[in-house]
Amino acid sequence: MKLVFAGTPEVALPALDALIASDRHEVVAVVTRPDAPAGRGRRLVASPVAQRAEEAGIEVLKPARPRDEDFLARLREIAPDCCPVVAYGALLPKAALEIPVHGWVNLHFSLLPAWRGAAPVQHAVLAGDEVTGASTFRIEEGLDSGPVYGVLTEEVRATDTSGDLLTRLAFAGAGLLAATMDGIEDGSLKAVPQPAEGVTLAPKIEVEDAKIDWSAPALRVDRVVRGCAPAPGAWTLFRGERLKVMSVALVPDRTDLAVGEVAATKKAVFVGTGSHAVQLQWVQPQGKKPMAAADWARGVRIAEGERVGD
Repeated sequence: MKLVFAGTPEVALPALDALIASDRHEVVAVVTRPDAPAGRGRRLVASPVAQRAEEAGIEVLKPARPRDEDFLARLREIAPDCCPVVAYGALLPKAALEIPVHGWVNLHFSLLPAWRGAAPVQHAVLAGDEVTGASTFRIEEGLDSGPVYGVLTEEVRATDTSGDLLTRLAFAGAGLLAATMDGIEDGSLKAVPQPAEGVTLAPKIEVEDAKIDWSAPALRVDRVVRGCAPAPGAWTLFRGERLKVMSVALVPDRTDLAVGEVAATKKAVFVGTGSHAVQLQWVQPQGKKPMAAADWARGVRIAEGERVGD
């Protein structure tokens, strides 16, 4: 099939690479978000997908809005058979959805209808899901509600951050998306409507959502830290300044600390929660680089009874 791939961030690259390498399909163009400011100089930088396409000599389309008539006209000229999508980052209008014969097929990182929305992997970790996965489905005007072509499952490991899990799903999902294109082409794969039951939503995790509630059980604190890593990053306040908490370990046998109370030894830093303590492993003080929690504690000289949080 003649494909136009839509995607923007690095997580979309494994799928793009798999489709470029396919001997059954031709990626004739990619659609991606416009260049965005990056780095200290805030100079405009092309998205990872745009950069990979340019390296491969593939046409790159960067509409400010997918409903722009110039973009729609070019898409009609290309006349793709199908448009596979991975983390494009913009809503597609009906006019665009109707152009390819086989529609736009999205690789979504959850077992639909669970975790529809922008942050399915983060919400799976936050919720303590033991199993998640990826789904390919035909995009319609509803939020991730279209009929499903295929799924794969992936275990959520006890130490997984959202970044860890997303990386595994991106590579496994690349194969699923390629296989979906194959099945659509030869007619062996039919989309099945999603069940009405089991729908959960996964809105974008905002910075305020990543604030640690130390009165919650330690298991919840751990999930927030892992679920918000690497972005937006779990955080708390210490002496009125923001302290990013990058990783923690559960310490079930330590229950002597009050909620938010910090206790530091030469080699470890512990914080009380609503159940038992957690050990801070890596932190990032405001305006500084990430560091081992024990190094941070030595630098700030934590006093007995000091607390993190409000």
